[in-house]
Amino acid sequence: MATYDSVADLPLEIETVEFDEHELELGPEFVRLTTVVKLGGGGHEGLGEDVTYDPLDHIALRDAWPPGGLTGSWTFDSFAHRLDEVELWPSPPVREPSIDYRRWAFESAALDLALRQAGTSLAEAVGREARPVNFVVSTRLAPPGAEGPDTPDRVLRMLEKYPSTRFKIDPTNSWTQDLIDVLVETGAVDSLDFKGFYSGTPVDVETDPELYRMVIDSFPGAWFEDPDVTDETRPLLEPVADRLTWDAPIHSVEDIEARPWQPKMINIKPSRFGPVKRLFAAYDWCDEHGVGAYGGGQMELGVGRGQIQYLASIFHPDTPNDTAPSAYNLPQAPDGLETSPLEPRIDSTGFRRRPASS
Repeated sequence: MATYDSVADLPLEIETVEFDEHELELGPEFVRLTTVVKLGGGGHEGLGEDVTYDPLDHIALRDAWPPGGLTGSWTFDSFAHRLDEVELWPSPPVREPSIDYRRWAFESAALDLALRQAGTSLAEAVGREARPVNFVVSTRLAPPGAEGPDTPDRVLRMLEKYPSTRFKIDPTNSWTQDLIDVLVETGAVDSLDFKGFYSGTPVDVETDPELYRMVIDSFPGAWFEDPDVTDETRPLLEPVADRLTWDAPIHSVEDIEARPWQPKMINIKPSRFGPVKRLFAAYDWCDEHGVGAYGGGQMELGVGRGQIQYLASIFHPDTPNDTAPSAYNLPQAPDGLETSPLEPRIDSTGFRRRPASS
C-alpha cells in the first residue's frame, strides 16, 4: 500500500484558521520570517510552518488573513484537494517555489490536526518506528552579505563547543585551497552544497570549475549537493556521480528521475514537495529503488523544524540529515544544545516532535 493511503481517509474537522509569526535576524542582509498555520477543531489544534523566504509574501498573507473556504468537515485527502481551489496567495509569490512551501504549511497543519482528532500519531498511522536521528549542521562560513573572504572560524568554534558535530557546508567563490585544507583537517565535513540552482538570492555562487575541482579533490568521502552541470564542470562531476545529491530541483519523483545521473542519495525537503501525497510518493520511490534519502531544512523557526526531524526519524534516521536543532543556525551556538543523534520524542498523537525541555 502506498504510504499516502494510510492517512488519506483520516476524518478532519476544521473550525478555526489562525497564524503565528516568527522573525530572526541572521545577517546584515537576511531577516528570516516564517508563518505558523494553526488549524483548530474538536478541541485540538494542528500546526504547520510556511517557510517562504521572501518577507513580502508573509506580509501579504498576514494582511489578507484568513483565506476562506477551509472550515468544515473533510477527510485529509479531500482537504488537500480543497487547497487546489482556495486562494492561499492574495498576491503572486515573489518566487515560484514558495507555492509549495505554503501548501506544505497548510497540509502539515491539517495532517497534525487529523491525527490528533483520530487519537493516533503519524508513526503509528504509517506503520513505522521512530528512531534517533543523525544530523549535520548546515552552514555557510560567513552569513550572506558579510564582508571579506570566508574563514573556518564558525566551524572551529562549533567543534570546540560541540566536538562531535558533523557539517554540511556551502562553498563560496572566496574559498582557497588553504581554507579547504583546514576544513579537511577537522574530519567533520559530510557534504558540500554548491548551490548550483540559485539565482538572484543572497546565497548565489558563481559556477567556477576551479572551485569544483578543489572541493571534489579535497573531500573524497563527502556528498556533493546541487552542482551546476555545465560543459566545464561535467568532466569533474562524471567520475563522482555516485556522490552527487540533489535538493533545489527536487519537488517530485519525476524530478528525481530527471537528474543527469541516477542518484544514490537524495535530499528530500518536505516543504519543497508541497502536497503530502507528493512527498510520501518520493519516500516510497526511494524505498523501491534502493536510493538513500536525507532530510533537509529551510531555516524553520517554529514547529516545522520538529516536523522535519519527525519525518527523518521514521523514514531515514541514519543518513546525514540537514535537520539540526534551529539554534545551531544562530551566529553563536548557545550552550546546552541537543547533539546528534536526536531522540525522536514524538507526541503520542499528531505530527510533532516535543522540544528538549518537555
